[in-house]
Amino acid sequence: MPRKAQTWDDYDSAVAQIILAPSDSEFLDQLIPVLKDATTSSRIGSLVQSLSQYADERESDIERIGLTKHEEFLNSVNQLQKVREGTVALTSEILDLNQSIQASTEKLAEQKQALVNTRGVRQNITDVSNALEESLKILHAVNSAHELIRKKKYYAALKSLEDLQNEYLVPIIQNRFATQYKLADMIQKSIPASQKVISEAVMSDLNTWLFFVRESSQFLGEVAFFHTQERRARQKGRIEGNELLSRFKLNSAIELVFDENDEFDVLNNEEITVDFTPLHEAVHIHEALGQIDRFRAEYAATRRQQKELIMPASENLFSENDDDDDALKTLLESVAGFAIIEKATLQRAPLARSTLDVDELWDSMCQAIIRITSKSLEGVSNADLLLKVKEDIALFIQTMEGWGYSASVVNNFQLVLFHRYADLLQRRFGSVFQEIVSTDDYMPMNIRTREEYDNFYVATLFGDEMPPEEVTFPTVLPFSKMYPYCCIAIGEFEQQFRDFTRENFDHTNIVDETLREALDELLTDIVCQSLVEQLNSQYLGQIVQILTNLEYFEVACQKLEKLLIHGRSSTSAGGPVTLKATELFRNHRKTAEKRIFELVNSKIDDLVDTSDYDWTATTKPTQPSSYMMTLTRFLENNMSSTLLGLPREIKELIYFDALSHAANKILALPLSPDVKKINPNGVAAMALDVQYLTDFVSKLDNAFMLEQNLDELQQTVALMQSENHEEFYDISIRNKKYGRVDAANAPILLEK
Repeated sequence: MPRKAQTWDDYDSAVAQIILAPSDSEFLDQLIPVLKDATTSSRIGSLVQSLSQYADERESDIERIGLTKHEEFLNSVNQLQKVREGTVALTSEILDLNQSIQASTEKLAEQKQALVNTRGVRQNITDVSNALEESLKILHAVNSAHELIRKKKYYAALKSLEDLQNEYLVPIIQNRFATQYKLADMIQKSIPASQKVISEAVMSDLNTWLFFVRESSQFLGEVAFFHTQERRARQKGRIEGNELLSRFKLNSAIELVFDENDEFDVLNNEEITVDFTPLHEAVHIHEALGQIDRFRAEYAATRRQQKELIMPASENLFSENDDDDDALKTLLESVAGFAIIEKATLQRAPLARSTLDVDELWDSMCQAIIRITSKSLEGVSNADLLLKVKEDIALFIQTMEGWGYSASVVNNFQLVLFHRYADLLQRRFGSVFQEIVSTDDYMPMNIRTREEYDNFYVATLFGDEMPPEEVTFPTVLPFSKMYPYCCIAIGEFEQQFRDFTRENFDHTNIVDETLREALDELLTDIVCQSLVEQLNSQYLGQIVQILTNLEYFEVACQKLEKLLIHGRSSTSAGGPVTLKATELFRNHRKTAEKRIFELVNSKIDDLVDTSDYDWTATTKPTQPSSYMMTLTRFLENNMSSTLLGLPREIKELIYFDALSHAANKILALPLSPDVKKINPNGVAAMALDVQYLTDFVSKLDNAFMLEQNLDELQQTVALMQSENHEEFYDISIRNKKYGRVDAANAPILLEK
């Protein structure tokens, strides 16, 4: 620490110290502080007085010493004289030096004052510079924030404004006397406007993004559908390799495990990329601004508006007589893409959407799809188009279930489509069956080639009785062409019914029951009814063919019942499948048999009615009557041609019934009231015809059984030819010879 300069109030001691200085340098060192202290004229006078007093004292000492020591005194006087001269000179120098110091001190005071002034200015400049520097920092931060806005770095800009407030504006504003207060206050008031600019800029980018995703929704849905179809193909391949996997549907846990190696991002692939950055920025910005609730509400309103825009303006997706489902497919793809964006938004930006909002929007879109599709299908009568619609909806359901959506509403709509599809399909095949039965020629079917036979064999399931390898060609099949063509139609009908359940249809039990009912109606109301109506024909060959067809249709129905059991789904109720048509064909087969009996007997009646016996002829006949020869020829020809295709037991039954009827009809001839009298020649003519008939029957297969039908006729003729009619009235003889003769008719004939 520097020593404080000494202040001299009495210069006597100072002068003594100065004089006693051992050297010139120390002399000056002692003198200068004294001179600096004696700057005023009064103090300089005191210094001079002290020096004079010191000199007088030294002179008195010199004079005293001179009186005692003269030589020494003289020497001292001389030395003193020199000292005095030096003192005078020194005093002169001191005065000059004092003046110089005084001038320097004044100049130094002026310079010091100038320095003080300069330092004040410099401090002001420094303060201003500091204030400007701080202001520039604030302005730089503001400009930086706006530059970030121009570069679309909105969150960084918002963060920059927040940092500006925390680091600069708030501390300055809290100190109302700060230099930058007005600037900070002005910028602070402009912050909300800047935040609004950021918010509007973010929303502008978000609206651009929303427009992009709305325009991309249809293509996004198309890509998602294509991916689902690929998954279907892979699952189908797995099922072909392992039948047990058929129990696991698409989107099941097993299918997802198998498919996890084939990862595919619908939102980011070679076809399309959806970048959610604008949405994330908007969410972050509005969350930072404390406006997330308002943003969520605006975003939800915008998405609702966009949902309306993807719906078609017209509720007619299908033009008249058009089997094109492109409009529906486009609608489903658009809805799928829209919903995928919603689900992805919920996963990636949960602050922007809530599960409730997404589900409500999804439900409204599903209801719109059902409403528009139902309205569009009101005038559609094409079952194939309905099948396409179902396939489109099934693909839509499978795709959206893979994204976690519940498609129960649309899934239930498939049941409505199915009932409509089943009705149209039944009408179509009703026309097909009607065309088949109405154009049938009711003739045994001719097959010329093995290829043709193989086609019908597979379709009609003939069974083991007619395997292709055992058939030679050309060949004739017992049924008419309506039977195989109806079987083919039944197979196609069942296949098209099953086609509806190929993908994602959970109501297969309803399909099984509806298929059974539809087949029953087609077989009973069209096929069987048509055959029954044709039984009114008078053509025996046609009736025989109808009987054969009925028999084959009965067998076909039995096989069809087994096929329906085998083909029904695991969810259907167990137990047997019974077709009403089976029993109906069986019953009408008996009706056809009766009709054959009627026609045969009617023909016999017609022939016997032409007998024209002369019961009182004058001569005996030499040959059978022409009607008898025609009758036997009729029976022979029909059994060898028309009735040839019938089962043996039916043919024998027809023969049995025909012979019985013929015998009764012939026996009724002489019993006619118109016949009053019969002579032996008339009896001989009848006996000749009966013998001719007996000879014909004896040559037939199973003649033993058939001849029993002629016993009454033969015994009656024998009774009429007998010369002793009294034998009839003898019980023992009658039972032995005429046991089959009617006891009521015999007396009448004997009387005639």
